Amino acid sequence: MNTSFALSEAGTRALLTQACTATGLDSRGARLLRLGSNAVYRLAEPVVARIARPGTGTETAQRAVAVARWLESAGYPAVRAIGVAQPVVVDGCAVTFWEAVSDGSQYAAIAQVAAVIARLHAMTVPQGLHLPELAPFGNDGQRIASSDWLSRDDRDFMEETLARLQDEYARVEFALPRGVIHGDANIGNVLSDENGGPVVIDLDDFAVGPREWDLIETALFYDRFDWHTQKEYEAFVQIYGYDIMRWPGYPVLADIREFSMVTWIIQKASESERISAEARKRVDTLRTGTGRKDWLRY
Repeated sequence: MNTSFALSEAGTRALLTQACTATGLDSRGARLLRLGSNAVYRLAEPVVARIARPGTGTETAQRAVAVARWLESAGYPAVRAIGVAQPVVVDGCAVTFWEAVSDGSQYAAIAQVAAVIARLHAMTVPQGLHLPELAPFGNDGQRIASSDWLSRDDRDFMEETLARLQDEYARVEFALPRGVIHGDANIGNVLSDENGGPVVIDLDDFAVGPREWDLIETALFYDRFDWHTQKEYEAFVQIYGYDIMRWPGYPVLADIREFSMVTWIIQKASESERISAEARKRVDTLRTGTGRKDWLRY
């Protein structure tokens, strides 16, 4: 699995053209929005295309579309998959197409984020929709093993840290009931529509697991990165009804999510000098225990 493949605009535009042709869509005038885990394009019409890294398979894309169909039938405020047969696979890359949320990319208010997470956590997965068990370490091991950017010393450190975190996670006692989770719940994955309502996006990581997992990033962003204010975090806690920072397992989950933020940037480190510098900073931060408040947002 070549999860270290560097997505580029030149390469993904060619894939986009082929996928659009296969579905009767027009790729002319498409605008690149993001190169991250996926390449994301906004078409001239109100449609967003997501192109996954090659080698990641079609299962995740198929499941995301199925989740979108379920959430739409339940009236839940999530991004809608458009009515074409998808995913479209081009040169090993799964391409999916979604209704554009709005003309911009305004994030929802933190209170709205808490409300949509709470609503999701009250839902029951329908029969026929098979969600995987949460894999808390995801592709962390693969990202480390396949990286040509890491030095041998850094690789050993990352592998040792991963093993330690896996042991710590195995001993965590969760307080909230298990159920359906978004898997990557944070303000960056809840946009505002044209009427100011929240719309949940990025459905790739839907799973069944501990609901604390969907609360950890908001707490982490506030506690370690200063990406939320105290007032915002207090609003989140009040509306959701639970403060994960008061739970004994909080430091372990925070360390795990932070570690994944490091392995994520490692897989992109060869794409530019700027990203490489950020990856270097994050690895050094883990090694020294220094502050995280100068980490850049991606």
